[in-house]
Amino acid sequence: MKILKIQALRGPNIWSVQRKKLIQMRLDLEEMEQFPTNKIDGFGERIQAMFPTMYDHRCSEGVPGGFFSRIERGTWMGHVIEHIALEIQTLAGMETGFGRTRETKTSGIYNVVFSYTEENVGLFAAESAVAIAEALIAGTDYDLEADIQKMREIRERVRLGPSTGSIVEEAVARDIPWIRLGTNSLVQLGYGINQVRFQATMTAKTSSIAVDIACNKEETKRMLSNASIPVAGGDICVDNEGLEKTIAKIGYPIVIKPLDGNHGKGASINVMNLEDAKEGLIYAQQYSRRVIVEKFITGFDFRVLVIDNKIVAAAQRVPAHVKGNGTSTIQELIDTENLDPRRGYGHENVLTEITVDRDTTDLLAKMNYTLETIPRKGEIVYLKSTANLSTGGTSVDVTDMMHPENIFLSERISRVIGLDICGIDIMAENLTQPLNENGGVILEVNAAPGFRMHLAPSEGLPRNVAAPVIDMLYPPGKPSRIPIIAVTGTNGKTTTTRLLAHIVKNNGYKVGFTTSDGIYIQNHMLEKGDTTGPVSTEYILKDPTVEFAVLETARGGILRSGLGFSRCDIGIITNISADHLGLNDIDTLSDLAKVKKTVVRSVKKDGWAVLNADDAECVKIAGELDCNVAFFSMDEENPLIKKLGKEGKIVAVYENGYVTIKKGDWKIRVERATHVPLTLGGKAKFMIANVLAATLASYLYGFKTEDISLSLQTFIPSVAQTPGRMNIFDFKKFKVLIDFAHNPAGYMAVEDYLNNVEATKKIGIIAGVGDRRDEDIKECGLIAGRMFDHIIIRQEKYLRGRTEEEIINLILEGIESSGRDITYEIIPKETEAIKHAINSAEEGSFITALSDVVTNAIDIVQRYLDKENEENIS
Repeated sequence: MKILKIQALRGPNIWSVQRKKLIQMRLDLEEMEQFPTNKIDGFGERIQAMFPTMYDHRCSEGVPGGFFSRIERGTWMGHVIEHIALEIQTLAGMETGFGRTRETKTSGIYNVVFSYTEENVGLFAAESAVAIAEALIAGTDYDLEADIQKMREIRERVRLGPSTGSIVEEAVARDIPWIRLGTNSLVQLGYGINQVRFQATMTAKTSSIAVDIACNKEETKRMLSNASIPVAGGDICVDNEGLEKTIAKIGYPIVIKPLDGNHGKGASINVMNLEDAKEGLIYAQQYSRRVIVEKFITGFDFRVLVIDNKIVAAAQRVPAHVKGNGTSTIQELIDTENLDPRRGYGHENVLTEITVDRDTTDLLAKMNYTLETIPRKGEIVYLKSTANLSTGGTSVDVTDMMHPENIFLSERISRVIGLDICGIDIMAENLTQPLNENGGVILEVNAAPGFRMHLAPSEGLPRNVAAPVIDMLYPPGKPSRIPIIAVTGTNGKTTTTRLLAHIVKNNGYKVGFTTSDGIYIQNHMLEKGDTTGPVSTEYILKDPTVEFAVLETARGGILRSGLGFSRCDIGIITNISADHLGLNDIDTLSDLAKVKKTVVRSVKKDGWAVLNADDAECVKIAGELDCNVAFFSMDEENPLIKKLGKEGKIVAVYENGYVTIKKGDWKIRVERATHVPLTLGGKAKFMIANVLAATLASYLYGFKTEDISLSLQTFIPSVAQTPGRMNIFDFKKFKVLIDFAHNPAGYMAVEDYLNNVEATKKIGIIAGVGDRRDEDIKECGLIAGRMFDHIIIRQEKYLRGRTEEEIINLILEGIESSGRDITYEIIPKETEAIKHAINSAEEGSFITALSDVVTNAIDIVQRYLDKENEENIS
């Protein structure tokens, strides 16, 4: 078997709009296409032995053991690999369940699709599943545990931490979108101008001054002490001299910890003599030159969490420990404790596995113990000097046991330091009594406290501490999203997108939009190139100035990684016609429609899908949607339009020369088509269709018709506004038209326009694209033969697996099939072809360059026009 391609889908996609995180693997079964599972001796027994937990896979049978039944009856290896990929992720602690395997139109080649929780793990699982299947087929040994451990390690390296993850989960539960900014814990909630960022448990509201204070333990103690809040006595030391002075002042026992430490790193507790103190100083200075030396306070370690100046949780933290049974060594007790299903690798479970480090051996040495010591029955042996969960500690929820005085004290501390999310470490006998009565003290204040001990305590009630964070960042009434209009289709996407952006901008919004020529915010091009995929979408949604997004959404990005947004307010399909067929398993118009349909399937329930009533594939799509649907048409007599009119539905039509909104029997004539510059005086019918789509979408969003009309009148087609879309250059004796048409539908649209153009000679500059079907290239030649008197064929680019000669011959075959006596010439380079056409143009000629690299063509023609204007001036 051979993996041909693996890709990660990160947004709504052709397989599922709801399940946004999918791996799609294109797999060639090669000789295994002839061997379903029931023809491989012993395969069923081997897979059941390796994966007994797969009994829970119901598969299409819908009952436990369903998948094994399919194995027994015979199923193909692509289906098996899908289930293996899901199961090994589950065994690695990442529960997944959605999968699809479909054979392509090429025999033996399958698309294997399955869900993932962490993308890098999913990509690894795809390759691992194929290797496991091959081992099962051959009956050879396979180290499954090594792959599972590898997936755990990948997950721990790339996943969001438990605190960050809990905030994201709470946001998702409230329908707040999120974007991970980079590979660390920096996250954006919301889109555009309504975004809020946070990192770990520090938010955009967190004061940098407060963070500085909290990170400076000496300053924190001073401020708390000045505010009459109890703290442990001590000082900052940098050498043995300072250490001895501090000990003389506060006495033993002491705690030594780095000034800038965290997670208990470098700390030594309950130090009772100078020799150990000096060693503790050296140990702490591995993490920070300046070291805190404090009086060791007996009692229990508590963490109080305050969010938005309100206490939300409190937990007693217990250092990692084991309990003796009188027969097992400490190492054996550790191994037994790590078998607790609640413990796992890193942050995968409620508790973390206990590891042995220097801190452990030092603590044992102080008791004259080693890992081989057998503690007496019932004896508690502490293995860490701090109670951090990340080092194997446990937690007990004590929120409801806090004395009101301690609640008041904790909330006051958060204001004294100035933190919006504040973790307060307290050492005391209990929190049921005021600290000033039981001698408890504040050890330190944390600016980015971990949430895991509160989310899933070892004992007591779990606390959803992420909820108050979201309450603080998005109080009731504060929006998290911005309006999104997504535009797709075969032709007209870019023009419709630009016109919509113009309408939106004229209605007072700061608009960001993506097109096939660049990313724009408020008409400023920020990135140049074909920017119609999910990366460009995310660029817009991450920009904090954008109030409204209009997104051109092409098939390539949808197939490559899905949509870049979770849902949109309005989705538009301009049309669906033959283009890019024969690529990526898209062989028919129905296949292409399935891709385009992804956009309108992502429209929110009360949003609108705007579809072309003159397009049969668009009409079919309408019946599959859950949102509102509205149609536009160039023909008021279109049967569907008439039917919708009788039902009182809103439509947009071109009637009696007007762009019109209809609802039932009444009409709103928005603007006469000849007054809309984009339609080139009403001659460019396909442009009128684009205007209808944009007008209908704008009206449905809620813009007033008079504002839409004004925008239609002020959107001037030009190189600046609509590069490569019907750009006409008026020379003294002839005209030049540049358009991006590159498929039969685009050619026919240009043909329709040229039928209304008077010229002494119509000259066309055309080319083919190598990855299009033979019939598409020939049809473009046929249409060119109908609309031009003379054709210049140029073919220097986009061969895509074909020879230049092969493409030119297909074009010529199409031209000849037009039945007209057409002259032609071949000039391979586009620049030379355009120059030749201009230099040899007769008076009254109309030159049309159908260019796939519009910027090059525009630059050449503009230089000639500038030169002519300069000569006229002189």
